[in-house]
Amino acid sequence: MENNIHKEMKDSMDQQYMPMTSLTSGMGREVTPDLYCYTNQIVNLCFVGLPEKTNEWILVDTGMPESAGRILGVVEERFGENSKPKAIVLTHGHFDHVGAVVDLVKKWRVPVYAHEAELPFLTGKSSYPEPDGSVEGGLVAKISPLFPNEPVDLGNNVEALPADGSIPYMPGWRWIHTPGHTPGHISLFRDEDRSLIAGDAFVTVKQESLYKVITQEKEINGPPRYLTTDWDAAEESVKKLEALKPAVAVTGHGHPMSGEELSKGLQILVNEFDRIAIPDYGRYVNRKH
Repeated sequence: MENNIHKEMKDSMDQQYMPMTSLTSGMGREVTPDLYCYTNQIVNLCFVGLPEKTNEWILVDTGMPESAGRILGVVEERFGENSKPKAIVLTHGHFDHVGAVVDLVKKWRVPVYAHEAELPFLTGKSSYPEPDGSVEGGLVAKISPLFPNEPVDLGNNVEALPADGSIPYMPGWRWIHTPGHTPGHISLFRDEDRSLIAGDAFVTVKQESLYKVITQEKEINGPPRYLTTDWDAAEESVKKLEALKPAVAVTGHGHPMSGEELSKGLQILVNEFDRIAIPDYGRYVNRKH
């Protein structure tokens, strides 16, 4: 079985380390007792599960390329030595969310779940569109053509999430299709306490600006502009998430938000999506309405 797993997977993130970081890199924070957010360079991962239940947790997203060692260190600190998750759930397959996925699957031998529409980008079949370096927004956007857009290949270690919205090993949570940033992008929501793991459907930092990425200055924005290809779908996804009235949200980039700061910020984003989220120019700025 071990050899088969190694042969079936191809790690396009290998040797793709990028020296991008923020002031919060390496920091973790407990958002709720069983929702832990860890910042890996410029992106957030979520560990869902109580720390005393050492093998009953789920990892949501897998960070930047070449980061498996750091993630394993966080796992040991939070859940104990030799702990591993029940599964990995991916909000989408962009490089900064799947950077360590192949290494972690080789180590843990656990299943990976993603939306059916995202599977081509996780099984080596399709590359994402090229990042748009011409997009308006800042230095990170300008250097985005250097970011890898080729797919990882998880072989038969990845499968589609159940069509009924449930998430394996995550009772009480459901996945919500939030396309726009990618075709199969999902967010995760728990109705009981209105906790939201938003992925990149919206973020709480201006991700195009190098200064704001480094300083992690808080502000609710739409999905990262240089990798978002369908702005109509992205707007509908934000509306869908705002309608849930989340009490707390962990986004793929930026600080977790809660309470009035979150609710007001999302309302403003929905009401002024064109002004706040959509760039003034760029390759994928082609609105249908």
